[in-house]
Amino acid sequence: MTIRILPAVGDPDAARAVSSLLSQLPGAEPGPPVTDSTALVNALDQAVSRAAAGSPDRPGPPSAVDELPEVVLVHERIGPVPALELIRDIALRFPAVGVVLITTDAGPALFAAAMDAGARGIVGLPLGYDELAARVQAAAQWAAGVRVHLGGGQEAALGPAGTLVTVTGAKGGVGTTVTAVQLALAARAAGRSVALVDMDLQSGDVASYLDVQFRRSIVDLAGIQDISVRVLQDAVHAHHTGLGLLLAPEEGERGEEVDDRAARTVLAALRSRYELVVVDCGSQMQSASAAAVELSDTALLVTTPDVVCVRAAKRLVRLWDRLQIRKAEDTTTVVNRLTRNTEIQPPLVGKATGTRVARTPVPASFKELQPYVDAGRMQDLDARSTVRQALWALAGELGLVDAPAAARQGRGSHRARTPLTGRRRKALTAGPAAGEPGVPGAARAFGPAGPYEEG
Repeated sequence: MTIRILPAVGDPDAARAVSSLLSQLPGAEPGPPVTDSTALVNALDQAVSRAAAGSPDRPGPPSAVDELPEVVLVHERIGPVPALELIRDIALRFPAVGVVLITTDAGPALFAAAMDAGARGIVGLPLGYDELAARVQAAAQWAAGVRVHLGGGQEAALGPAGTLVTVTGAKGGVGTTVTAVQLALAARAAGRSVALVDMDLQSGDVASYLDVQFRRSIVDLAGIQDISVRVLQDAVHAHHTGLGLLLAPEEGERGEEVDDRAARTVLAALRSRYELVVVDCGSQMQSASAAAVELSDTALLVTTPDVVCVRAAKRLVRLWDRLQIRKAEDTTTVVNRLTRNTEIQPPLVGKATGTRVARTPVPASFKELQPYVDAGRMQDLDARSTVRQALWALAGELGLVDAPAAARQGRGSHRARTPLTGRRRKALTAGPAAGEPGVPGAARAFGPAGPYEEG
């Protein structure tokens, strides 16, 4: 049997040693080492995507394990996600992959912790051929047995079936929750199974916006390492719109019980059950929301077109970069409450933050929203509302719904765009203002254009 092995080793010297030994194993097919946790998860995600797309060289229906390696080796110094948390994440999302931890501490305490996280073995450093071969063979045999057991059309359980989208506000009150709720409703209207998670743990308002009273919250899942289907169903509220709601706790102080490890476990469980998971991260960065942003397929940053809020968005993007949570170019900024008379237009927001700006801005029409916000009936927002039209068009732009369906659901959504007047279009395209070489006049408020420069 050919054993496909994917080593995840950040240290170059250790990576060379691992690759050298793996090349000597009989029947082994080692892949090139990946250098961090993000690259490892992305490689496994891409393998599942390739299998789902099918291969002209492989007859028969595609299987989610066709492209996955049998064994993944995780070095103890991998980052930015700690090794044990990374192993737990892989075990939850790719249960047919055997994970082996490479560590200098092969004592009973770490062995027990690694087994609890889902590892199939531990290899001590410095590496020895016999020990490495034995652990890889054992993990590969285990993976092969699991894949046989999971056969018969259950491929969906072998990889992350759901797309994860996070919505974060540059500041409080910029429309983060409205954006998250409407994106979830748009995807649900398109026929997708959707979970909406309120991870604004101290002041989340998803329950208020959708008129929900439910005693369970995300806190009830904190501390549970293996979230079963039954446990998840008990914690998720089945809303009459078809959304699955995982709410923030009523007592804000209990939000501290949800750390980054709990967030990763909860989101992995949700992704295995829903096609789309939308997370309202609020505007305060906590360990749980930071983990969600790091794991997300699409990270949205909501801002309003004013100097104070765009500066806050710039600070948050720089913070994410420093903490290795998200790069600016991998973040999509949504400009909310835009008017044709707004001096700060989306291109300038993108230049100030270094992010990609969504092509669909959201107009300033709070009068349309206020009756539904006050009544807690955001799901009943009129289809003619320019805000709803813009947000449902944004869902189409992000690929959460089919673009034609988004156009039908948000008919007339082109009116939600706020075209620039001729004077302002000329102001943005005419070049630098006098005395400010290379910097448009409105950009002076943000300092240098780069997202990581002091403004």
